Amino acid sequence: MTPPATLGDHQRPPRQLDRNLGELLQELRVMQTGVQILTGFLLTVPFTERFHDLTAVQHRLYLGILLGAVITTCTIVAPVCYHRLLFRQGERDWLVRAAHLCCLGGILGLGVVSAAVVYLVFDVVLGGSAAPIAAAAVALAFIALWAAVPFTLRDRER
Repeated sequence: MTPPATLGDHQRPPRQLDRNLGELLQELRVMQTGVQILTGFLLTVPFTERFHDLTAVQHRLYLGILLGAVITTCTIVAPVCYHRLLFRQGERDWLVRAAHLCCLGGILGLGVVSAAVVYLVFDVVLGGSAAPIAAAAVALAFIALWAAVPFTLRDRER
């Protein structure tokens, strides 16, 4: 019987890589749905009657949010492209690491874009100091639920 090959620092067994990639792609699918719905909504906004009533600053903010949503979409979909282009090329370990980074970037992008959308909507509807307060509350909720909770549980387990 041949001993198992020695794995380098960044290499994992093929089954673990397959499982990790499958889990990452499933997580990206969940995020992709939310980002695509948000991006689709943002793409329709300029075609509404009220869009022209926005201030120049609100127009620029809207365009920044739209670009953020499109870049987040690109980041979330990138691992699917990587997988398709590198299929059976022996790059599964690189693919899992790249997909992990894209997933983290997508999470960050989704949180930023969501808080920015809340800022813009509150600014249009209520104006004044309501927008930064609402956006900060949303950002804190994302940070608490997406970062503080898992890090607290992880540290507690140690």
